[in-house]
This record gives sequence, structure tokens and C-alpha cells, in this order.
Amino acid sequence: MSHREPTKITSVLPKRRQDVIRWDGWGYKDSRFVYKDETVMFLGDRYPLNGNLDNFRDWVAAMFGIDLSEISKQSVLPEMFPEPMRNEEFLNALAEVKIDFTEDGMERVMRCHGQTLQDIQNLRQHNFKRIPDVVVWPECHDHVVKIVHLADKHNIALIPVGGNTSVSLSSTTPEIFDRTIAVLDMTQMNRMLWISEENSTACFEVGIVGQDIERVLSKRGFTLGHEPDSHEFSTLGGWIATRASGMKKNRYGNIEDIVKRIKMVTAKGVLEKQFTAPRCSIGPDFDHVVFGSEGTLGIVTEAVVQLRCIPDIRRYESLVFPDFETGVRCLREVAEKRLQPVSIRLIDNIQFKCSVLLDPAGVWFSGLKEQLKKFYLSFICGFDMDKIVAATVLFEGDAESVSMHEKQFYAITKKYGAIKGGEKNGKKGYQLTFVACYVRDIAWDMNIVGESFETAVSWDKCIPLYNSVLARMEKELIKRGIKHYAMSGRVTQSYDTGCSVYFYLLFRHMDDPENSLKMFMEIEEAARDEILACGGSLSHHHGVGKLRSKWYPAVVSHVGVGLYRALKNELDPNNIFAAANILPENPKVSKL
Repeated sequence: MSHREPTKITSVLPKRRQDVIRWDGWGYKDSRFVYKDETVMFLGDRYPLNGNLDNFRDWVAAMFGIDLSEISKQSVLPEMFPEPMRNEEFLNALAEVKIDFTEDGMERVMRCHGQTLQDIQNLRQHNFKRIPDVVVWPECHDHVVKIVHLADKHNIALIPVGGNTSVSLSSTTPEIFDRTIAVLDMTQMNRMLWISEENSTACFEVGIVGQDIERVLSKRGFTLGHEPDSHEFSTLGGWIATRASGMKKNRYGNIEDIVKRIKMVTAKGVLEKQFTAPRCSIGPDFDHVVFGSEGTLGIVTEAVVQLRCIPDIRRYESLVFPDFETGVRCLREVAEKRLQPVSIRLIDNIQFKCSVLLDPAGVWFSGLKEQLKKFYLSFICGFDMDKIVAATVLFEGDAESVSMHEKQFYAITKKYGAIKGGEKNGKKGYQLTFVACYVRDIAWDMNIVGESFETAVSWDKCIPLYNSVLARMEKELIKRGIKHYAMSGRVTQSYDTGCSVYFYLLFRHMDDPENSLKMFMEIEEAARDEILACGGSLSHHHGVGKLRSKWYPAVVSHVGVGLYRALKNELDPNNIFAAANILPENPKVSKL
């Protein structure tokens, strides 16, 4: 059965997105950590977190030596905005073809950034060197074709954005001062154009947000299954542009596995395969030129995606391992035997402790029963509470296949001394992934710099890389006289040949937010150098953007750079898509 009539979807991100999401941080306006009445709490009822977080408060105060009564004040909405660099001919042409746009200052600010620490500080201090001159809302593929033609004619720089969730500076407005910059907000271009239940495929306009995709598909018994941490706000187009990965990739694949056909508007015309098939052998697959292109070659407008039926059951579990290395060895064997659950994430000791502290109900170690569990882990199992780590696990499928899968999976985990922590812990741990994104903002309010970064690495290099990067960060922290800090890591994705590793770094401001941010960027750069030296990738799924562009030539070779430049020159000879991502503008680049 097929449905060929376009389905209009009300986006979770309205045109005035500041009515729904924060302008100066991550996520919904009605959801955030706050310090109130001498405790930390999480506002809102969108997430499974409520109540006073007294344990978290005490840990933060002790770990970072902070007096929480001196927490930073809320940032102030900007009242003055830079005058736009107007191109009257371009604006008049947009009006003539009835494409909506605005030069409103706040609308421009809402779309000038991503979610890096640099972005957030610039927002809170009203300190962006450049914001877009105009926001344009295309509503269909033909609109984008017209906009690109007009931009080429009038020398306009075009920057496509979705949910502005990038953590690579890829959606941060480039510092172009001699051209009008138009940001294309793609989120109102979000229809499901058709669905084929027989072929388990559907075609979407790529401005659709992840949670909106799942909402419309669930009504027909389907799921896309792509669930990155930014799933609530990021878009299909953004996933394609960065070669994204989701928490459930073991069952549903990464974005390059899910998307079967892409339509992209370039300055030379429309790039698109003329068929939809499960596979083809017709020379280089140009869809893979589009994946990871980060808005530099053209604007993706539509994509055909593979669907899966909603599973009969979802079953969560949590596991406790004696230490991080043991957990990694277990994940390695699970991957080797192709027995990965839909999702399995291994967190180290510091993150394990934080997950406990972020639970007001004290699911892990509160009350007599849980204290007995703690006693059991420490004295019966011989686990060191300062070394134990945990994994959250999710199985999906029909009851019979899940039961068989669990039996095989737990036979392996038992060999590595894993103790089950219960379904409740597993489910809450999985859901708290979405809450964790909000921690960065309350940390900043508490005068703590905090951010994450990731890589992919082969199995044999995982533990050496993990240890080396933590050691390098600690060395850099000590060198700068930073005494109050926390570092941690986790394995988020596993493959036959390797895994994705996340790192987290938090340290106390030196009573100078600007200098502290500078220090963080220097430490992160040192950590990235260490990652590459240890055999890790430049990125697993965050992309290159402007943040990591200095390393791009070294990791793809001069031949790779030449090939990318040739693509750029062919598809965009006038640099209309001037996002300044991937290749560094500074000729002094990093060498491995």
C-alpha cells in the first residue's frame, strides 16, 4: 500500500523558535537545571527527572570547590542587533516569488550559532562577530531552486540550518563581511511527500525534525530508528550533512545506511539519482558526496529513507562491570559475535557516579535494599566502588527473538563478571541521555566549563587511547594551574572492527569566563592531537565544521583535499554555499 499525497507536519520548531526553545543554551525553554532554595532541581515534566538533586549539589560543590550561592545570574536578552547588510535586489526578488523572509534581529540571532561552548558564550555576552543578514524560509524544493538561482545572481552567501544543534561550529555564521549572508531555515520544509508500505520506504523534505518523523511514522506502524542525542531538535537534513549516527544504529544503521536517495540543489543544478533501489553498481555513488558535506556543496531538499516496523517489545537492562577495561573487552566479544543489542552504552566510573547523583529517587544506592546491593557489589563481588562502571542496554524486536538474543548476550556478559542492575536503571539511563545535554548550561552558570567530544577507534587501540587522552588532558590542566576538574569517557557505539569513544571534560572557571573558554579550547585541541596520534578518527559523527577543520587536510591527505576542492569548484564555482566548513581558511593547518 502506498500513499502519494504529501502530508504536512506541524514542526516542533515554529518559525518563532524562541517561543519554544532557549535562545542562550540547549533545549526547551521550560526545561532546565536551576539552583533554587539551596538545592539543584530540574524544571519541567518532559523528562523522567524531578525532585531535589541534593546529592548532585553536594558533589559539584565538593568536586569543584564552588559556593553555589554565588551562581551566575541569568543572561539578558539582546535588545540591539547589528544592522543587516541588505541586498535590495535579492530581497525584492524573494518577495516577488513569494518566499517568506525576515530581517528581524532576534530571528537572525536564533540561527547564527550551534551548541559549542564558544557559541553559548557568544550568545550570553552578545558577542558574535557576524550574524546572518536575513532569514529565509523555503517551503518546498522549488523554493530552494529559486533561492539558489537568486543567490548566484546577486552574490549572496547561503547557509542552510535545521535545529542549530551542531557542536562543530558548522552552523555558526562565517565571518564574511563583504557579502550578504542569508540563512535558510529548513524546518518549515518538512512534509512527508509519500510513503510506500510495500517497499518500507518514505520520502521526506529534509527540514523535518527527528521527533516529528517518529510521530508521523508511528501512526502507520513504522519507525526510522535514527535516534541521536539531539533527536528532539535536529533534522533529517542535518543528519545527512554531518553523516550522523544514532543510539540505535546496531539495529537501524547509521544515516548513510538509512537514506536511500538524496536530492540536492547545487549552483549547477539538481544532483539526484534517477531511481530508488536497494543497491546499485553505476560507478561512484554521488549520494556519498552529499553525506558529510556540511552545507558546502549545495542544499539537500528531499531524501528517501528506509523504514522498519515498530518492534513488538522494547526491553531495557543495565549492567555493572568491575572496571572500564573489562566492560570494553565484553563489548568487543559481543560485537565480534554480532550480538549487539539495539543500543549498548558503557560509561566509566565518573559518569556512573554522576548518573547516580542525577537521580532524586536514588534508584541505584538508596534505601536498605539498595544499600544491600552496594554491599553485595563491594564485599561479595569484590568490586571497587571507585572503579565500577555501568552499561545501559536496549533490546527491540518480537518476544521470541529478543528472548533468544538476551540469552546469548547475557552468556557473554556473565563471563566478564557483569551484574545486572535492573530494567528501571537501564530505561532511566537511556532516557537521561537527553537530559545530559542540559547539564552543560547549569555548569556554566556554576562557573564550570564543560563539554564533550568524540572519536572512533579500532578495538585494539580503544583502551590505550582512552587512557592516553585522559592523561593528556590532566597534564594540560595541571600545566595551567587548574585544580578543580573532572574527566570521563564512555563507549557509545560498537562495530565489528572498533567503537566510538566520547570524552567529557569539566573544570572550574578561573574567575574569568573568557580566559577559561580559551583554556578549554587549548586543552581540547591537545586532546584531539592525542586522539589522532593514538589512531582515532577526527570525528565519528559530529563532523568537521570549522572547529576541526585545521586537522582535515592531515587526515584525508593532500589528494583528498584536492578532490574535495575539485567537487567544490564544479558544484559551487562562485562559493554561494560559503559555510566555511571542512577546509580551513587559515593556510597553517595541523600535521599528524
